[in-house]
Amino acid sequence: MAHKAGQKEAGRAKILQSAGRAFRSQGFGGSGVDGLAKGANVTSGAFYAHFKSKADAFREAVVVGMADLRHGVEQMREQLGSRWRSGFVDFYLGDRRTCDLADSCALQSLSSEVARASDEARHAYEVELHTVIEAMAAGLAGKPKARREEAIALLALLVGGVTMARAVQDPATSDAIAAAVRKAALALEGPEAR
Repeated sequence: MAHKAGQKEAGRAKILQSAGRAFRSQGFGGSGVDGLAKGANVTSGAFYAHFKSKADAFREAVVVGMADLRHGVEQMREQLGSRWRSGFVDFYLGDRRTCDLADSCALQSLSSEVARASDEARHAYEVELHTVIEAMAAGLAGKPKARREEAIALLALLVGGVTMARAVQDPATSDAIAAAVRKAALALEGPEAR
């Protein structure tokens, strides 16, 4: 039976979006193929028509999640111009820290899962991470090497801060972590950027 143009791609995207949410909220081991298929309202057979395995879907969910982060950085740079950095820091420490884990940033929620994943997933993550770093570095001041180092430090600080802030129970402690990370993230700016 022939599919309408785009129907197969739409089905794959639906499964991938649902699987990405499940992986971010429950980790790789938190759902089996049956659960991932059910979350997308498809059969397990339909899941396997698009992905060879759960590991294949995980790798692709990581790629999509990291690409979403890169697009977010690029949009923030386009919309806010020279103020993009503080806008991104505030967004990441606000919305990305307090949203449902299923909607969280892939970099923050999936990095520890990727560290335990296949070589293919780790490679895909690394490729996408480089694109995120480059998108951030392109919006920073200074020489290329210094911009790249600053982008890496900024990402690491934000991801680590959000991870810690999400792990604590006390909202005041979470807010204190976010405030300290915000201060440190903005202090990374070179004097010419302030």
